[in-house]
Amino acid sequence: MSIDARLAELGITLPEPPNPVANYVGYVITGNLVHVSGQISADENGPIKGKLGADMTVEQGAEAARRCAISLLAQAKKACGGDLGRVTRLVKLVGFVNSTPDFVDQPKVINGASDLMVAVLGDAGRHARAAVSAPSLPLGVAVEIDAIFEIA
Repeated sequence: MSIDARLAELGITLPEPPNPVANYVGYVITGNLVHVSGQISADENGPIKGKLGADMTVEQGAEAARRCAISLLAQAKKACGGDLGRVTRLVKLVGFVNSTPDFVDQPKVINGASDLMVAVLGDAGRHARAAVSAPSLPLGVAVEIDAIFEIA
């Protein structure tokens, strides 16, 4: 099944990738790797803000991470000239969780992105990963995640 078909089956429509808000680009292609800049948690209503361990549950954080994954796929699609079929695997995710000093469930939060990538990419979505805490993130968002994809 194609990646676009899996997305449709999951009821996911990729948004237009957001433009960078500072002096960087949305992605860089080097060799057969696409490095996608950090994508913040946002949905059709704007940024998903909050701090895990204070005003957000792990489940809400995982949904915020899932939204980051959707944005990562949108950037990857743009990098591939609109053809996600060029993605051969997800190499790595690095997830940052806006959380209190005593919050320890960052991996559970970033699973929201990891689970979506496996659902969309199958075995090619299994990846190396880091899930770390941050005392704050841009715009007060709950999660920011960057990614490295391998492409054909």
